[in-house]
Amino acid sequence: MTEHVKTSLEAGVLTITLARPEKKNALSNAMYGALADALEGAETDPEIRVVVFQADGDSFSAGNDLGDFVAQATGTFQEERHVWRFLKALANATRPLVAAVHGQAVGVGTTMLLHCDLVFVAPDARLTVPFVNLALAPEAASSWLLPARIGHARAYAMFALGEAVDGTTAAAWGLANAVVPADELRARARAAADQLAKRPLGALTVTKGLMRDAEAIAALMDKEGALFAERLQTAEAREAFMAFAERRAPDFSKAG
Repeated sequence: MTEHVKTSLEAGVLTITLARPEKKNALSNAMYGALADALEGAETDPEIRVVVFQADGDSFSAGNDLGDFVAQATGTFQEERHVWRFLKALANATRPLVAAVHGQAVGVGTTMLLHCDLVFVAPDARLTVPFVNLALAPEAASSWLLPARIGHARAYAMFALGEAVDGTTAAAWGLANAVVPADELRARARAAADQLAKRPLGALTVTKGLMRDAEAIAALMDKEGALFAERLQTAEAREAFMAFAERRAPDFSKAG
């Protein structure tokens, strides 16, 4: 579907690489589709036992491509939106998910990590969920999963103030398993995935199922998604995107 998402399968481990480094791996609609296809396919492929997410370039992901947001806000986006397929695939994934994160992890670049079972971060990782900055709402069930992981106060500061969390802090707060030198990051994630691939898949699936309420997560995604779509049509959102395009600070005082 797109050259910006690469996949490879070796020894039971499906590696998914975000490969749009010139845009800091901002996720386009086509990329969401490719990610959804890969995760949905992993659920029915007996050769795939573990999935690893990684990224080329200097960032894990700059989040959703803002051009798509602008098109949705102005009503000019005519394609099927694949982001919801990707989020539901994360919610319903039974295979272990592992992530290797470096540089920026913005918006969905962070919220997708809440669905991963093992997360390794480089020291330069910067996790942010600046939805309020864009006059939007949390997504990917992060309004529940993030405070459940790190507490209300920390989660609210990340959401409402757009505060970034570095790699060391992410590990200390439980958003990641370990901080790993950048040049060892992919190898560490792969080693963990190889270990998981040797474990009994049935036992891993049952364990993950007991630790996650997939139905509740999917239901919250639906609620968040409806609010997110509403927010995209607001005057606040239009001001946020216009300010971004014009490289200025937004003024929300008259966009209530």
